[in-house]
Amino acid sequence: MINSTTFWGDVTGYFWQEEAPYVLGMVVLLALVLFRFRPEDRRPLYNTLGFYLIAFAGQFVSAIFYALNMKTGAAVLHEAFVIAGGVAVIRLWGALVFRVLLPAARLVPPGILEDILVMMAYIAWGMVRLRYAGLDLSGIVTTSAVITAVIAFSMQDTLGNILGGIALQMENSIEIGDWIKVDDVTGKVVDIRWRSTAIETRNWETVVIPNSQLMKNRFVILGRHGDQPTQLRRWVWFNVDFSVAPARVCSVVESAVRGAEIRNVAGQPEPNCVLMDFDHGYGRYALRYWLTDLLPDDPTDGAIRAHIYAALNRAGIRLAVPEYNIHTVKEGEKHVEAVRSREMVRRIEALRRVDLFSKLSEDELKSVADGLKYSPFAHGDTIMRQGDTAHWLYIITAGEADVYLEAPGQDRRHLTTLPEGSMTGEMGLMTGAPRRATVIARSDVECYRLDKSTFENILRSRPAIADEISQILALRSAALEVAQQDLGAQAGVRQPVPQHGEILGKIRKFFGLSPG
Repeated sequence: MINSTTFWGDVTGYFWQEEAPYVLGMVVLLALVLFRFRPEDRRPLYNTLGFYLIAFAGQFVSAIFYALNMKTGAAVLHEAFVIAGGVAVIRLWGALVFRVLLPAARLVPPGILEDILVMMAYIAWGMVRLRYAGLDLSGIVTTSAVITAVIAFSMQDTLGNILGGIALQMENSIEIGDWIKVDDVTGKVVDIRWRSTAIETRNWETVVIPNSQLMKNRFVILGRHGDQPTQLRRWVWFNVDFSVAPARVCSVVESAVRGAEIRNVAGQPEPNCVLMDFDHGYGRYALRYWLTDLLPDDPTDGAIRAHIYAALNRAGIRLAVPEYNIHTVKEGEKHVEAVRSREMVRRIEALRRVDLFSKLSEDELKSVADGLKYSPFAHGDTIMRQGDTAHWLYIITAGEADVYLEAPGQDRRHLTTLPEGSMTGEMGLMTGAPRRATVIARSDVECYRLDKSTFENILRSRPAIADEISQILALRSAALEVAQQDLGAQAGVRQPVPQHGEILGKIRKFFGLSPG
């Protein structure tokens, strides 16, 4: 019969050896430090601690075997679990040194170095413990060519991955943060370990590629060109009818995209438009730009397409569509007339909301509405630029636009935001004066453009309107002066405020009206 006192005394003496409290305390301390400074590594840390606890419990089981007088089994189990516990401790120390201490000293070694050194420590620890237990593995391996060959053959893939990872790091072929394309996989390199390289794709997938595969096959590093900033050239295709000269198409599109503020589009090299091919009834064009952030590729392409569409619409250029022969009937003509009537009503309503046209009669409103041109702008498009001369105004029917004042050598300053129903550019239309502010589309904006030629006939037929309009323009100029004062005189953007009589004289001179 087993004496319980003697039994548990043997268990405690075999299990709780002199170094046990120090090792346990060290594990707890390492875990607390890593929990504090590496919260993103908590999941693998939990795994490591769980592995150590299993090893710790295994040593207790070996002590029970020892107390039951199963000495050989106890010794084998004890040594195996001591090796396992040492592996967990080495893993914790590796994480502390390479992920906490070295980064704190502004040294960030490659992840593969941590993996290799930790693995070498595992092997050394295992051989030391086995040698301590009376088993010399080095002698067995060196005296047995068969065992050596078997080990080498079984580890050839592992060795290939390790050597591949070392070569990638030594040659600086790829770095963490690079965007690469391997076969049909495109993504960002997020980790390079001893066995594999991890790539995160735009679809929120993580693809793990063995290092040996990267060394054996061709891969493409996207956006890297010497010491230049990371940026990738993208192509956006569109089609335009042959009736429009290619030079005009390219000029319209390039001016719009270069002058717009589009996120993730590089200023240098500048975007450029090229006629790439002739197809069935239209020319095939490409707008080429440089993407600075390789993640939002499709959204940026979409933004570019929106700017192209808006620019072509403003220029009266339609995108090419397949051509069909369609037999129209009278009902079709009625439909076209109904659509035109609804559009005319929409234009007149837009004019009525603008105080500049409040004195116009119904017939005069219809005449102006008939001459309006639909002019959409995409988010970030420059609607007008301070200092430019343009004899037209815009009526915003949907969306918002920001107004900025600019001064040489200073940052532009936000003045106000124009909501739906606002008007901008009235001084340019009525007096020919340069633009007094820069207006940029805050969102996608729909506008109607009113040119001087459309309004000229109305002024000539009823010159008295000029006096009423000049009063409205004087009030708007005074409001602009107040806004400038709110920004502060130190901004250096204040402009003289023309009075009613001065504005009236400019209108008459600009439109060639006789003095009243």
